[in-house]
Amino acid sequence: MTAPALDAVGLEVRGVPSDAAIVTDISLTLAPGEVLGLIGESGSGKTTLGLAVLRYCKRGTRIADGRIRIGDTDLTALPAKQAAALRGRRVAYVPQSPASALNPALRLSTQLAEAVHDASGAAARTRIKQVLTEVALPDDDEFLRRYPHQLSGGQQQRIAIAMAFVGRPEVVVLDEPTTGLDVTTQKTVLATVREMCARHGTAGVYVSHDMAVVAELADRIAVMYSGRIVESGPTRDVLTEPRHHYTAGLVLAVPDLDGERAMQAIDGQAPSPLDRPAGCAFAPRCAAATDECRSVVPGVDEVSPGHEIRCHHPRSGRLVAAPRPADTAPEAAEPVLEVRGVRAWYTSSPVLHDVSLSVAAGSCLALLGESGSGKTTLSRCLAGLHPGHEGSVLLRGTELPPSSAKRTREQRRQVQYVFQNPYESLNPRRRVRDLVAQPISVLGAPDDRSTEERVLEALELAALRPDIADRYPDQLSGGERQRVAIARALVTRPEVLICDEITSALDVSVQSAIVDLLQDLREKMGLALVFVTHNIALVRNIAQQVAVLRDGRIVEQAAAEELFTAPQHEYTRSLLADAPHFRLGDR
Repeated sequence: MTAPALDAVGLEVRGVPSDAAIVTDISLTLAPGEVLGLIGESGSGKTTLGLAVLRYCKRGTRIADGRIRIGDTDLTALPAKQAAALRGRRVAYVPQSPASALNPALRLSTQLAEAVHDASGAAARTRIKQVLTEVALPDDDEFLRRYPHQLSGGQQQRIAIAMAFVGRPEVVVLDEPTTGLDVTTQKTVLATVREMCARHGTAGVYVSHDMAVVAELADRIAVMYSGRIVESGPTRDVLTEPRHHYTAGLVLAVPDLDGERAMQAIDGQAPSPLDRPAGCAFAPRCAAATDECRSVVPGVDEVSPGHEIRCHHPRSGRLVAAPRPADTAPEAAEPVLEVRGVRAWYTSSPVLHDVSLSVAAGSCLALLGESGSGKTTLSRCLAGLHPGHEGSVLLRGTELPPSSAKRTREQRRQVQYVFQNPYESLNPRRRVRDLVAQPISVLGAPDDRSTEERVLEALELAALRPDIADRYPDQLSGGERQRVAIARALVTRPEVLICDEITSALDVSVQSAIVDLLQDLREKMGLALVFVTHNIALVRNIAQQVAVLRDGRIVEQAAAEELFTAPQHEYTRSLLADAPHFRLGDR
């Protein structure tokens, strides 16, 4: 029997100085060449566990207990310097952002050479060229002389993967390496990871919140909740017949590319490690919870060969999803926002070419395309945030000035923008009530009510409790922060809401809740939504109209149902083919 590449037993990571258990009682084993998908909501402990496999802890944490073996070496028994010396050699790491792995001041050749620890000279150069070919990148000297900024996002991520594999590690930890990538680049990166692990017998730990991606890549899945693995087993078993109620909730929250089933969010939020409830941590959110669940931590039970769960009352049978509700968007409504012949530049480089489209009240238009296709530039033109453009943007038939600074306060109130990253768009030094009230102080009030009334109404519209108003952003989860950003946009009662990749960094359950919220706002307020995304399955679940952009041009524009069932342009068909396809009971 082949010895495991990774064997972790009883692993526990605690906070410093809180001593709270961030991950606890973790045991997992990986064979050479096997890929384990580590999934769960934000804050579940996925990244902490992935780093612990390297015997590395972020500041403010420590490995308090357990054993980590890479092959025949016990990392936890080694002095810290010896354990650190094995990183990049026997165990490697690929971060979410390639910017974290690549030195902007060094050429690719230098960085790759530094990652080769067991060869030098001609042998090292041969190894580097070999691994570049394996990750589908050029291996010529001209390419190796480039700096990271001269590569596309997908190329940077593949270089980060090459740096991890060029040292021929036994284990590689990949921390959400496809988050933020378009479907075409994502498909290439996933194929690269799968091929490299199989070719070199490297065990992979793939950390992700994207169930569709993990379903395509992983041999086995481990589901984490509040610092514990609550279910693990072969990918097919876990996804087709999940036994833990939390796993079932995650599966039902995945958007359906076929458009047949509804996305279903999990009610409630995961607890903080500092405030973990007694018993099963999922009990407060579980419809099947009993007094036993609320008082006794469940042990590990094997429900079938290799399939383990932590649950007092496991579910059984295949999942049955709710059907997608009928579309409620009004038919043939007058357009609220129109775009006519818009062209845009960055410095002297054209990025949009003669773009025309419209969006009606109470409907959602999705802008779809690869990275660099012009989606975000177009959305910023609509909001007046990209003044370097020509053509017309009209609100209710009135042409808007290209720059937001030249628009009237009323025009700026009517078109609001929600940015991609709520960690950057919310001032960490201001309370939520002040953040939400800010547009009123800048643009004026839409009615005679007090600012406090309007702030509380906006929070309610964004499905946030009133007590959130007194908190700071760092006291909120990622989903709550994004809801605050939405509330801030809603406080002026806009007619048009532009959402720029607002779910790209959110886990599937929070993503589902945000989509439900936007659908509700569209129906109740008659909002016209412009939804920028590269998540094709999500488009199927939120949009009535879709515009597909490629190289700054709209190559196809149609009703969502028509575009998904009978795409006309070759590029659209290619995007649909590259998208991860997650079907219940079909793994």
